[in-house]
Amino acid sequence: MKLEGVLPAIRTMKHFEHLLKSEHELLIILDTRIAQLPQIVQHAKKFDKKVLVHADLIHGLKVDQYGMEYLIRHIKVDGVISTRANVISMAKKSNILAIQRLFAIDSSAVDKNIELTKQTKPDYIEVLPGIIPTIIHQIAYMTRIPVIAGGLIQTNEDVNQALNSGAVAITTSCIELW
Repeated sequence: MKLEGVLPAIRTMKHFEHLLKSEHELLIILDTRIAQLPQIVQHAKKFDKKVLVHADLIHGLKVDQYGMEYLIRHIKVDGVISTRANVISMAKKSNILAIQRLFAIDSSAVDKNIELTKQTKPDYIEVLPGIIPTIIHQIAYMTRIPVIAGGLIQTNEDVNQALNSGAVAITTSCIELW
């Protein structure tokens, strides 16, 4: 699956309903409860949407081997986003999209996360916050893995700056940017 442009990230059911009627082929579920997830994914699939979930943000889900098995075999998600190496590795083994989320809080964190991505080899790296062009460029250059910018992206200028800095896509829950 090739990711590009603006990727809508959903925090509310109102936004979910809005996206089902849109031309976006993909949606990202950021924050939900495990009990709601099967119905959300099943409903999205009826509208021919691909669904990525942020595994670390699903309330009630333990993101271990069994939790991942549940997401992949029973819920049938198309991909996961996570900060955890074990989640990325399990996603890769199961042939679903694996996005390693990386927080650029300081140079030490960036260096450690770059080393981690060399081990896990995710399909994409999501860099947060996505409004630091030099870090986006550095991570894309050093890892040679496509970078997605996320977090704090609130304007079209933020989107363009991230894309011009080497990001292939951006994630945002800002409905005006979708």
